[in-house]
Amino acid sequence: MRIAVIGATGNVGTALLRRLQQARLENPDIELVGISRRKPSQDHAPYGGVEWHTADVGTDAGRARLIDALKGTDAVVHLAWAIQPNRDEEAMHRTNVTGTENALHAAADAGVRHFVCASSVGAYSPARKDQVVTEDWPTGGIATSHYSRHKAEQEALLDAFERDFPEIPVARVRPGLIFQADAGEEIGRYFLGPLIPKAILNKLSLPVLPIPSELVFQAVHAADMADAYWRIVDQRASGPFNIAADPILTPRLLGGLLGAKRVFDLPVPVLRAVVAASWALHIQATDPGWIDMASQAPVMNTDRARTLLGWEPSRSSVAAMREVIDGLAGGVGVHGSPSLRPGG
Repeated sequence: MRIAVIGATGNVGTALLRRLQQARLENPDIELVGISRRKPSQDHAPYGGVEWHTADVGTDAGRARLIDALKGTDAVVHLAWAIQPNRDEEAMHRTNVTGTENALHAAADAGVRHFVCASSVGAYSPARKDQVVTEDWPTGGIATSHYSRHKAEQEALLDAFERDFPEIPVARVRPGLIFQADAGEEIGRYFLGPLIPKAILNKLSLPVLPIPSELVFQAVHAADMADAYWRIVDQRASGPFNIAADPILTPRLLGGLLGAKRVFDLPVPVLRAVVAASWALHIQATDPGWIDMASQAPVMNTDRARTLLGWEPSRSSVAAMREVIDGLAGGVGVHGSPSLRPGG
């Protein structure tokens, strides 16, 4: 089996290569193709033993490179996604939406037999936090979040591809937040920026944490996310899959992780205004649309993945989040990765 991973050097891509390298120990016939904007150092695990190609997926030249890289491939996992430059939505849209469109057409042109795409809980339309949604919940996105809008556009592209190429199974994977220690440096750089102190995040002892009660979300460890992708590829599964570990992360749980003695219910508009002001002043790197998505995205039912794929997370959401907090504080990354490198 020849498996290609587009976006192979990021948080999930690196974890997926580790899982595929493990699968290859049991099945030496597995061939791995890695595709990224910049080639990693193959002297560092898990990048060795992978056939590497470079492509900027959002360009015409990148689409041509994808066709060449995907020839003879049985399955492709499309992970390429940009959340920065946060202030240049056109550039992000080119990678996220045009890039997905290019990957889909390249897969069809190259004769790929299975397309697996990283979607997100962010693709879903808003829902109350006291209801749990299955994969048939609408994927209209949240209008004030560029990430959510792009994910909704991506889902529409997958719908059109399924209609145009019914012979190619398509799986779309909708996870919650994906954490691992190795992503600490990247997450700190992308979401907090250089002015927010990170070294003390795992040493905090706050008297109170002001946080909206609506900030209820789900998470999964990157290794468990990678295992879900491998099961989908190995079983040639299709359709949508919600992926998240237990428990659901509430403000109270988050307060405990951050050492808060008490959690105070802060109104969402107040937090949004603070984030909008600090983002406008370039104090931190997160625009207020992320608050809208966090407060409006639904809580997902994950029974389909557990039943059809036999998937079970090996780590709790709390353990995954604690690990990334430690990674943030320590500036942890992956040597050899253009995306996850320490100090990057």
